[in-house]
Amino acid sequence: MQVTGEIAEIREAIARSRQQGCQIGCVPTMGALHAGHISLVEECRKRVDYVLVTIFVNPTQFGQGEDLDKYPRPLEADLDACRAAGVSCVYTPEIPSLYPDGYGTWVDVEGMSTILEGECRPDHFRGVTTIVAKLLNIIQPDVACFGAKDYQQQTLIRQMVRDLNMPIEVVVAPTVREADGLAMSSRNQYLSPEQRQTALCLSQALNIAEESLLAGETSIAQVEKRMLDHINSFDDVRPEYTVLRDPDTLEELKSLQPEMVALIATYVGQTRLIDNRRISLPQ
Repeated sequence: MQVTGEIAEIREAIARSRQQGCQIGCVPTMGALHAGHISLVEECRKRVDYVLVTIFVNPTQFGQGEDLDKYPRPLEADLDACRAAGVSCVYTPEIPSLYPDGYGTWVDVEGMSTILEGECRPDHFRGVTTIVAKLLNIIQPDVACFGAKDYQQQTLIRQMVRDLNMPIEVVVAPTVREADGLAMSSRNQYLSPEQRQTALCLSQALNIAEESLLAGETSIAQVEKRMLDHINSFDDVRPEYTVLRDPDTLEELKSLQPEMVALIATYVGQTRLIDNRRISLPQ
């Protein structure tokens, strides 16, 4: 497995692989890899011959007072996990190579990037779409894999790829969960044992939303309130939103529709967690 932080070396490796007839797949990450990330590698390997994982803690998607400095960076453990998963190459760039002095170009997807996560974390998605566009431009993969847990992020990335006519298939893989339902996240390691139990309130609230809708509840406001009430029944939480939205646009719903997505963001202690659930009503 090749490991490099150099753009020229990445492009040379990809060119060699293409000359051998390989299809190229990319899994962009910020490291601190867990089973959810490895599932993206496995999904990518089903489609291509050469899988490249990027590990880069992107400073431009963190706001003031967020966890950029303490974000986990266990590089050697991440590389071991990539080797075990059959990754062909890991790209580990340094900040100056991607954001040199005088850098001033940004990719901004209008509309959806200003609501929900975008409202809670201003400029977050500008940083996300910019770094993903840069990585896709450097690597120029045939396939790029993202996780469904970051629902709004993958929706924005798919729109960016469409809008910029990138010849890339974006694959969204299902959220990987712990046995008790907690969505896997690199930030889960911030949680104390007590907070880890409290964090189950997110998946439980999503269960409540789905069960309410399947039982015949027709009030969107009531479903959202039930999610919020469940989150607030726990100590040491600070919910930011519990909503039911259109799965493609994330716009507010005026009435129920066959396909919807429930989305939650809340702090548990000082750790901010998100989760979501696609909900299909019987026809």
